[in-house]
Amino acid sequence: MRAPIAILALLVLFGCGPQSDPLPPSPPQVVRIATQNVHYIILDKPTGPWSVGDWEDRKGALDLAFKAAAPDIIGFQEMESFRRGDDGGVNLARDWLLAQNPGYAAGANGDWRTFPSTQPIFYRTDRFTLLDQGWFFFSDTPDVIYSRTFDGSYPAFASTVRLRDRDGAILTVVNVHFEYKSGSNRLASARLVADRMAPLIASGERVALIGDINALRGSRTAQILKDAGFTFLPVAGSTYHLNQGLNLFGAIDHIAIAGPMTATGGSHVQRRKFDGRWPSDHYAVVADVTLN
Repeated sequence: MRAPIAILALLVLFGCGPQSDPLPPSPPQVVRIATQNVHYIILDKPTGPWSVGDWEDRKGALDLAFKAAAPDIIGFQEMESFRRGDDGGVNLARDWLLAQNPGYAAGANGDWRTFPSTQPIFYRTDRFTLLDQGWFFFSDTPDVIYSRTFDGSYPAFASTVRLRDRDGAILTVVNVHFEYKSGSNRLASARLVADRMAPLIASGERVALIGDINALRGSRTAQILKDAGFTFLPVAGSTYHLNQGLNLFGAIDHIAIAGPMTATGGSHVQRRKFDGRWPSDHYAVVADVTLN
């Protein structure tokens, strides 16, 4: 038993790296894009991990993290509140953040019966106008809402928005959450995203891909998207931390761009607590880009 305990102690010691410094304000000429998996909330669970009680305890931290990132655009994954038999009409995290941040609106959002609203994309209303929004499922029937994935696991999908900034530039944002267990699902999902974004990229439009791909930047999953024309921005260190600040492996949350956009640097990982709490089991990833 001594060897496993020693290994675990080393992982804890070296996995808990220094917390990140606060982000500086973004220059006015850049667009700050972010992504964060905020973990679902279980409505019929009053206490314990990811319960309603847990949400009440961490929601202030999530809002502080949001304000610290100060994104112009941010995509969320697992922004859902559910119970068995639930109709999909409750979304505690989405409604809380919108109420606390009135300068933002939620795109990729709508009536749950016709639009899966658990991956909204927030945007600053003083800078962007929503032109269109959409979704497609990682499935053999991608245009059938809530269809199961390629191997029959729980539904997973991409949400999209098309935004126009105040200077007239158009940007499409695709927000994804790939399967964490099945490698074949991840590969098939990446191929579908590549196929769906191919016409936009071929026509020279700006496309930003954000989200939790459950894969490293050097993976086969990421390579499919790179081959489609996306450039992944460098991310140093972990983005998933087991809700413990344990930074044990490389980034699985990413921002990638295609078309006439330029990153002003790499990605910043918001690797710190807020008001003594982790906002989620994933850190927010933030990057500044210019729309050329």
